[in-house]
Amino acid sequence: MKALFATLLLAATFAWAGQTPAPNTAAPTAAAASVKGEVLEIKDVESYTYLRLKTKDGETWAAIGKASVKKGAEVTIENVMVMNNFESKSLKRTFPTILFGSLAGAAVAAGSAGSAPMAGANMATAHAGIAKAADLGDVHVAKATGANARTVAEIVTKAAELKDKPVLVRGKVVKYNAEIMGKNWVHLRDGSGSASDNSNDVLVTTTSQAKTGDVVTAKGIVRTDKDFGAGYAYKVVIEDATLQP
Repeated sequence: MKALFATLLLAATFAWAGQTPAPNTAAPTAAAASVKGEVLEIKDVESYTYLRLKTKDGETWAAIGKASVKKGAEVTIENVMVMNNFESKSLKRTFPTILFGSLAGAAVAAGSAGSAPMAGANMATAHAGIAKAADLGDVHVAKATGANARTVAEIVTKAAELKDKPVLVRGKVVKYNAEIMGKNWVHLRDGSGSASDNSNDVLVTTTSQAKTGDVVTAKGIVRTDKDFGAGYAYKVVIEDATLQP
């Protein structure tokens, strides 16, 4: 019950930079403990597998951690959560209803999000796109100093040049979501860039802790064209970062 409560709470608070939820997106809700069905169609993205299933209650789509599944197979999806009106960017479609869960008895690829018991629910909450950045007024933070120091706008607009390179960026935390898929997700702004092209906000993944409103210096590696699965891909992310006041 505690894990379920945490999952539902995260669904109401987690958001990703540059992603827009479909209108009237609902938070994940608990469904049956498991759903059985025949696989009618399979669609893979980097870390996840989408399955169109024929169940006793009719056809439905499900999303699981990436796994080898054959068309026509009988499968059971465990730890089921339901997301309504879920928009997949990678598949370029909106699912009126989709089930998130884990494949029973599957040997899920190492490191994929499907390896944890609540992975399917975490995937749904991680990509729910419901929360917005905190309204902290105008943000003006001085640029970090030292080697590899960059502004938020420089990192976003020069992502190709900075790919796989270390950067140092100082900014205000406008979103913070803890313990999603083993990481804390931090959105930083420093007053540079523009909201019109999303160059004013950069996503940072880290094991360091912070809170909304903190001014921190993040040191990490720039990654580009990062696909976290479930249809959510990003042009630029700072990964494996450390945060300092």
